[in-house]
Order: sequence, then structure tokens, then C-alpha cells
Amino acid sequence: METLTPIATEPNPPRLRVGLIDGVQSLVAAGIPSARLDAEILLGLVLAMTREQLLVCSNLLLSEVQIRQYDDLLRRRLMREPIAYITGRQEFWSLEFHVAPDVLIPRPETERLVETALALAREFPQIRSRRVLDIGTGSGAIAVSLAKELPSAEIWATDVSPAALEIARSNAACNGVVARVRFFHGDLFEAIGEFAGRFDLIVSNPPYIRSAEIDALEPEASRWEPRRALDGGADGLDFYRRIACQARDYLAPNGAIAVEIGADMGKEVAKLFTAAGGYTGVAILQDYAGRDRVGVARLAGKSANSA
Repeated sequence: METLTPIATEPNPPRLRVGLIDGVQSLVAAGIPSARLDAEILLGLVLAMTREQLLVCSNLLLSEVQIRQYDDLLRRRLMREPIAYITGRQEFWSLEFHVAPDVLIPRPETERLVETALALAREFPQIRSRRVLDIGTGSGAIAVSLAKELPSAEIWATDVSPAALEIARSNAACNGVVARVRFFHGDLFEAIGEFAGRFDLIVSNPPYIRSAEIDALEPEASRWEPRRALDGGADGLDFYRRIACQARDYLAPNGAIAVEIGADMGKEVAKLFTAAGGYTGVAILQDYAGRDRVGVARLAGKSANSA
């Protein structure tokens, strides 16, 4: 474990600016690229201040209790615990989500999946309430974001982890949509086995990291995030095989499915949905960095506009 230089480098008591500088130096020495930002977030957490307030109050004298709390947080970060787990919060889709090591930390890239889902949802006829299913909801980031944007839709969400579902429920409550998101415990579609053919839209961000590549990820992911939510099998495609075959049974006529994919998996995922049969309009969409990010398919049936 990396050692932490005590922040009390100035005659007692040290000032805020000294504590911040010493914290940054400790994180830089440990090779953490976001050292300045992380130190500001952690000190702001201790002092209940924004980053802007830290700058304005740079001459504030820190108490012994505050120094000790700040050192404790820095030690956690030096062990490469993600900032989101330390603070317990992560922003996604301009909403705030509670996160813990039971769930993956929502990434900005996944917002492309939400955008795609909303584009598909705009094509829903408005004659009745529509059902959307989020498979492997984790923190509930996708389900809650869609519930906020689609007030007339009924959102269902599943996860194999009871702990993840508890976090997702709390996030739905904190964001004011708990009455419109239904949570089910189980592996993929097993959680809702009796509701075949009921969903106009299915979305999922399944595990897709190749098993042999997990340990090579940044320590924040490989050491701290739940391996079960990362591991997509030897080729990263295990869950796409299952989803492609099973989703057909749960989509309503002309229903659509959108899945997040690894940046080098576009061709393989498209082939899986095509080979599964029953789909039309199979397509791979890119994120704003030009990388493959979302796979889309429709249940074959009556004509429908493409996404």
C-alpha cells in the first residue's frame, strides 16, 4: 500500500490550502492522474464545501478532527478505491445516484444507450402506456433516467443481485420515480418469466469485459467493482448470446432492443442478433468518440421506422 504523508506540515493548526496541496502530492506520488480533482472532492466532503468554496476559503484553519477525516479518505483513495464509492455518489444523466461496491459506477458512455432508448421510445404510439424493461439494472441509472424522461411509460428492471436492487430502489425513490419502476430479482429474463411478449423496449448494459482482461483494467475497476458485473466470459459475448435468443420472447410486436457493447464488439454483436433470427434492422451505433457503443434490433413484424 502507498504511504501517506501527513498533511500537518505547517505549525498547528494547518490551513486548508496546505492540506489540499499535501493531499494532491500524496495522490500524484501514487500515480493517480486525477489527483487534484480527487483531493478537492475529498477535502470538500470533509468540510461540506464545494470546490469553489475551497478556493475562497483557502486560509481556513483545519481542526484535528478534520485532518484525521481527510487523511482517512486519502488513504482509501491511495488504495485506488474509486471516488464514487468513497463519496457514495455519482452523477449520471444530470441526476445523482447512490453507488456502493455492490454496483458498477455509471459511466458517461452509457448515456449513449439512454439517448438511443429515448429515440426508440419516441416512436411508441401514444394510445396506451408502454412498458420498458432494463435487464441487469445495477444502480438503476438507466431505468431511473428513462423513467424521468418517459413519464407515461411503465419501467421494469431486473438484477441477479439483491444488494444491487436495494440500491436501485433507493435511487428510484431519491429521484422521484419509485412509483413507476418495478424491480424484479433474477438472472436476466428469469425474473419476469411469466410476462412474455409484454415489452415495447428492452435495454441492457450487460457484463462485456473478457474474463482474461479484467485484471488488466484500472485498479479502480479490477479491485473494487463487482466482477460479476464486469465478466462477459472468455470472448465478452456470453450475455449477448443469451439476450439475443431470449429477448424475442419478451418483446411486443415491433418492439425494439438496445444494448451497450464494448468498443470492439460491434460486428460480433450484430452477427449474434442476426443469427438468432426474428429480428430486423440490426444496427450498431457509435458514441461521440466514434467508437461502437450501442447495438439495436427490432422484433420482426409490421413495418416500423428505424432508430
